[in-house]
Amino acid sequence: MTRLDLTGRTAIVTGGSRGIGLAAAKAIAAAGGNVILTSRSQESADAAAAEVGGTTLGIVAHAVDEQGARRCMDLALEWFGSIDILVNNAGTNPAYGPVIDQDHARFAKTFDVNLWAPVLWTGLATRAWMGEHGGAVVNMASIGGLGFEPDLGIYNASKAALIHLTKQLALELSPRVRVNSLAPGVVRTKLAEQLWKQYEGQLNSSTALGRIGEPGDIGSAVAFLVSDAASWVTGETFVIDGGQRLGDAALFRAEALADA
Repeated sequence: MTRLDLTGRTAIVTGGSRGIGLAAAKAIAAAGGNVILTSRSQESADAAAAEVGGTTLGIVAHAVDEQGARRCMDLALEWFGSIDILVNNAGTNPAYGPVIDQDHARFAKTFDVNLWAPVLWTGLATRAWMGEHGGAVVNMASIGGLGFEPDLGIYNASKAALIHLTKQLALELSPRVRVNSLAPGVVRTKLAEQLWKQYEGQLNSSTALGRIGEPGDIGSAVAFLVSDAASWVTGETFVIDGGQRLGDAALFRAEALADA
């Protein structure tokens, strides 16, 4: 058995019908895990489950719907007999623009989905299985939670809070449950379209590894964090950004230095 073998383990992935959530579900399934993924509609949940393959079940559940979350926990235990992995991936950003221009509804929706939902799902998974049997939780944060940028103040604040919450939960749920977070850079997802769609060339040239991220880059990291290979890792935030936080890599390219 390899250390990335997840055979016999069951994962719940919120917001798993596309983007990073779908990639995480694929990576877990590829390592042998059972997967329950959630979406806002049964049609998209079923389509994603079929794409993932293996022993994958698609369920309708909004991230902040406690009844839907409980149903997922019950189905995981009924179908697979355990809840070993939770990926709190569902996220939103309706509050684009300056902080003081946002209304309470957009603020509340951002924090409900990006912060309260991970608390809700982690609590339910812990009480249903992980608290007694152990498990691993991965929260999907962002490099935005580690810095500042225009128009994303509310979203980034929610991700900064999620990074803090990850550390708190890692202590509260130790030693049985490991809790970590991932902080992706700009990744080719629908949620991040405003950040890359018109600027991909510029981003590629300024990123140390020469490209924006793909969902699979993050999915692979999820599979690592929930596996035995990361058995001594908890309370950490793993930055996966191709070197975007290092600064403008174009300034360091050989051709740029030659022209100087």
